[in-house]
Amino acid sequence: MDDTKPRLELRTARLADIPAIQALCEKVYADLGSYSRAQLKGQIQNFPEGQLVAVFDKKIIGYCSTFRVEEAAALRAHSWSEITGGGFGSRHVADGEWLYGAEVFVDPDYRGMRIGQRLYQARKDLCMRLGCKGIVFGGRLPGLSRRLKKLGSAEAYVEAVQHGRLRDPVLSFQLRNGFEILGVLPGYLPSDRESLGFACHLVWRNERYIAPASQRSKKAAVSALRDRVRLSIVQYQQRRVRSFEEFGHNVEYFVDVVADYKADFVVFPELFTLQLLSIENAKIPAHEAIAKLDEYTEPLKQLLSRLAVDYNINIIGGSHPTRVASGAIHNITYVCLRDGSIHEQAKIHPTPNERFWWNIEGGDRVETIMTDCGPIGVLICYDSEFPELARHLVDQGARMLFVPFCTDERQSYMRVRYCCQARAVENQIYVALAGNCGNLPNVDNMDIQYAQSCIVTPCDFPFARDGVAADTTPNAEMVAFADVHLQDLENARAFGTVQNLNDRRFDLYRVEWAKKKG
Repeated sequence: MDDTKPRLELRTARLADIPAIQALCEKVYADLGSYSRAQLKGQIQNFPEGQLVAVFDKKIIGYCSTFRVEEAAALRAHSWSEITGGGFGSRHVADGEWLYGAEVFVDPDYRGMRIGQRLYQARKDLCMRLGCKGIVFGGRLPGLSRRLKKLGSAEAYVEAVQHGRLRDPVLSFQLRNGFEILGVLPGYLPSDRESLGFACHLVWRNERYIAPASQRSKKAAVSALRDRVRLSIVQYQQRRVRSFEEFGHNVEYFVDVVADYKADFVVFPELFTLQLLSIENAKIPAHEAIAKLDEYTEPLKQLLSRLAVDYNINIIGGSHPTRVASGAIHNITYVCLRDGSIHEQAKIHPTPNERFWWNIEGGDRVETIMTDCGPIGVLICYDSEFPELARHLVDQGARMLFVPFCTDERQSYMRVRYCCQARAVENQIYVALAGNCGNLPNVDNMDIQYAQSCIVTPCDFPFARDGVAADTTPNAEMVAFADVHLQDLENARAFGTVQNLNDRRFDLYRVEWAKKKG
């Protein structure tokens, strides 16, 4: 056997594959553009089993995206954006009876290897393995634009291909692969000029499907990730410190405490590192303060990463003003995972005070972070008051949202608290908030603090009373814990009293992030 011979492999897609999938998509769909990074993260994280890549000689040459849907959604008329949740796969239903084929594309340089046929067969194998009724999708009609004038309608074109009088490069392939025609979908993908926006509604029926003997179990499919996750929040008191080492000891104390309680995550407050400005014990002008704080960026990342690994816990590291490569100042949360990796999320919407005192500018990207407990999202304080950001993270697969905050008085705090509760209800997710108490007399914009840190849930039967899993005493330094269950979210989304995510009207509205940034 020649071990140097190139090998062909079909496997599930990984987050690390995203740049290669994007490049391949741009090559195949030069006129339509590529999926954004966030859309591909959503597809992979919402239904990992359904996203496949074909790899030849370590190069990705094909991609196949699939998710599960309810029968009513699969068989009725729909658009691509509506059924796929804007390309994120966020309409995935954990126990949907049908698989929906959202996408297949193959590098044109390798089409002689029947990669498309292999991906379609892998999708059929997945359908049979999951016990689904079959596969449904909208197939492109790339020959329609050239033939419409002669045939008069998309329906006539599909009929001509079906009976062999015409050949369409996509539909003819689908028919050879055992798919049946259900009808024509107008307005399916308006940007597809070759198909004039039309698609052929196709179905493949699983002959091995066995209808359940009793009513469908009122329980969504169990995720491959863990169910119970223990969250902890630190309501951190601002006080003078004499050195970075003393600050580090304070942070380590709380990490040690929550690790003893076997927490999976700990959340520190927004701007908790402004405490480092008290080392000088003198009032520092704002422009000098930012330069001083930026000196601590690398030591802070090293500290949090070391603690995450040493104490086996995922740390949401509050936030820290940081001068980025462009010279702008961003308010950044450093997320340090217990595997040693470091991630960051910049605040998108600086408050008027942040812009005035610190000259902080907003970031331009909101993405999930994959952890050993599934994908999570971080929104820093004011960002939680913009529902589009949370929905963008949920579209990517987030089930838990972490909100470090810093508020000076009760009205400011209540804006964050009420908005986070709304985000939990409308997205059917868990949201953990951590804020500062105490004060720093010589630090601008940190004169007073108000916080009542909490962990909030959706409001339905499986969850805590009043949608509050845990909270703290206002303005007292302390920690709080809550065990949250990811399976409860899946059950609520599928069978809850209300089903906010499933009931979204994608035919009327959606969140659309700028692809070049999101």
